[in-house]
Amino acid sequence: MRRIAKFHKVSETRFTEDWIDNFPGTSESDIRTIYNRIKLPVRATSGSAGYDFFSPVDVVLKPGEAAKIPTGIRVEMEQDWVLKCYPRSGLGFKYRLQLNNTVGIIDSDYFYSDNEGHIFAKITNDSNEGKTVEIPAGTGFMQGIFVEYGITVDDSADGIRNGGFGSTTK
Repeated sequence: MRRIAKFHKVSETRFTEDWIDNFPGTSESDIRTIYNRIKLPVRATSGSAGYDFFSPVDVVLKPGEAAKIPTGIRVEMEQDWVLKCYPRSGLGFKYRLQLNNTVGIIDSDYFYSDNEGHIFAKITNDSNEGKTVEIPAGTGFMQGIFVEYGITVDDSADGIRNGGFGSTTK
């Protein structure tokens, strides 16, 4: 198995800015506590393809509710690889927990963006059975799988990324 990537935490400054942007009114002391509890993604077993991302706080979503979660995580990976993010299988099966962009795509050059490549997850409880999903802090809610990709023989992309969602087409 090739080892092609390494997870890191974003800086505390970056995390604080992004947390306040999404959860205004949170005290700096509480944000520091959340930041210090962030766990890097891991595989649960030697046969697992996915790296589990852990919720930095308790999340409760009633049917139809959504939350945008700053994970505090960034990933450094070799070029020609991508990290594809999905909901954890059990949460998707039991609650129809969805990532709002269906599959999160983390490109190798995202690590070098001005936002430090901070990975966010916007999740929605899409339950049509009236189930409320509860994700305790420190519980896996999303999984990331590294995939190698190819390009066309006549590819001439030479742009440089500087940002997150939709930044490569601006």
